Amino acid sequence: MQDLLAHYPVVIEIPVAWGEMDALGHVNNIVYFRYFESGRIAYFRQIDFIASPDKEVGPILGSINCKFKYPITFPDTVSVGVRTIQIEEDRLVIEHCVVSHAAQRIAAQGEGVVVAYDYRARKKTTLPAEIKQRIQALEDSVRQSTR
Repeated sequence: MQDLLAHYPVVIEIPVAWGEMDALGHVNNIVYFRYFESGRIAYFRQIDFIASPDKEVGPILGSINCKFKYPITFPDTVSVGVRTIQIEEDRLVIEHCVVSHAAQRIAAQGEGVVVAYDYRARKKTTLPAEIKQRIQALEDSVRQSTR
C-alpha cells in the first residue's frame, strides 16, 4: 500500500465511520470529498498556508473532481495522499488519492484547483513566493526519497 502513495508528500489516515455509509452499503460519494479536504488541510498546515484572521492571503477551493474507483465499506481505514501537480501565478492544482487499507487499492482519485485568496479584499491574488518555495521544497523531498 505504501507504494500507492509513495509520491505523495502528505499522507493521513482516517478511520471509516459506520455513519458514512449510505443505503447501498458503501461509503457515500460526498464523504470522499471530506477525505480529500482533510488531506488538503493537512498539506496546507505542512506548508503554513491556512486561512486565518491573522493572515491576509490563504487558500480557497475553486473546483474539485473525483474519480471513484472502488467502493469503501465499514470497517476500514483509508490513507489519503495529497500532492501539488501544478503551480500557476494565482493557483495550484492539488491531486488527492484515497487508498483502502482493507482492499489494499486506490478507492478514489481527484484534483482540486486551489486559488490564492485575499480574505480582506475578498478577491483572488497572486500566490505568495514563500508558499511556492515551501511547496517546491515539500514536493522535492518526496522526489528525492523515491529515487
